[in-house]
Amino acid sequence: MMISQFFVLSQRGDNIVFRDYRGDVAKGSTEIFFRRVKFWKENEGGDAPPVFNVDGVNYFHVKVAALLFVSTTRINISPSLVLEFLLRIARVIKDYLGLLNEDSLRKNFVLVYELLDEIIDFGYVKTTSTEVLKSYVFNEPIMVDPARLPSLDPASIFAKGDKRVPRTAFTKSVIANEPHGRKREEIFVDVIEKISLTFSSSGNILTSEIDGTIQMKSYLNGNPEIRLVLNDDLNIGRSGKSTIDYSSSSGVGAVILDNCNFHESVHLDSFETDRTLTLTAPDGEFSVMNYRITREFRPPFRISALIEEVGHLKAEVIIKVRADFPTSITTDAIVVEMPLPAYTTRVNFELEPGAVGNTTDFKESSKKIEWGLKKELMAYVTNRCNTF
Repeated sequence: MMISQFFVLSQRGDNIVFRDYRGDVAKGSTEIFFRRVKFWKENEGGDAPPVFNVDGVNYFHVKVAALLFVSTTRINISPSLVLEFLLRIARVIKDYLGLLNEDSLRKNFVLVYELLDEIIDFGYVKTTSTEVLKSYVFNEPIMVDPARLPSLDPASIFAKGDKRVPRTAFTKSVIANEPHGRKREEIFVDVIEKISLTFSSSGNILTSEIDGTIQMKSYLNGNPEIRLVLNDDLNIGRSGKSTIDYSSSSGVGAVILDNCNFHESVHLDSFETDRTLTLTAPDGEFSVMNYRITREFRPPFRISALIEEVGHLKAEVIIKVRADFPTSITTDAIVVEMPLPAYTTRVNFELEPGAVGNTTDFKESSKKIEWGLKKELMAYVTNRCNTF
């Protein structure tokens, strides 16, 4: 794989990191890229695709922690390979800096450029392994206080009662020692799930899907062997009905996965017999296992919609969301989408009193409304919108 440029932009389009490896892409590529992305959002509706071409230059980008990681090239290469490479660069930088955001990048630009020099040579990728890079990178990170910033880590996505991991657990560099030179001897494991559900107008479930990952971050010295034991009732690709119940605080029951894949360091010798994963955890953050579930399960919330015509060219839509999980469980990034008639031109929103942190938007290009609920979901939340 060969790339011409790599750069990182802020949400405002500020150039934070820039490297030109081959000199075959004209200057001003960062401005051309950002203008095209803004053009897409303002005129096409929605975000720009991860890959597009402008004047013979291929632009690849991913958005991580409100930052745009971008690479350019003039040759025809695999888009998925470049996008995965950009995600791995973001992961390596986060491993070294502890906290990935604009402030940490600006304070550690010397370390970031040293990392890039070891990762990419004349546009060719050499390695994206945090463990391998530790032998060649010697700058120490300048730590940013995470207490003043919103958490961007997997530990903050799903939390349960008092067992929640402090937000500083995942925001420390894997190469930085504790005060007085002590080496950290800790390991963190999180199970992160993205649940996608489609409800009918009557509230019945039409489709349901879970995309999950077991995420691990190791601070152990010497990379010892680790054994991770999963649920004994875990089945893969077998017929049957899943009994996952999010209304229970323990979520007990058989789990049937459609498919799954594992990190390259995982050994599956005992997986079929006792559901044990054996691995030698590399330095940094990585996904031990990714899985997918499409079988029926009891959802953690219910959505219902009431549509009523209030005029010849006007309709009122009332959307209600009811949480079916205990108050001891919290979740982030809930987005409710609803398609509207193709002739809809304008939408007015009216949120229930006390709905703090909610966002509403009308996507005119796709003719649908989006309602975002952040942090804890209230027992009963209502959104009223008028369509014209």
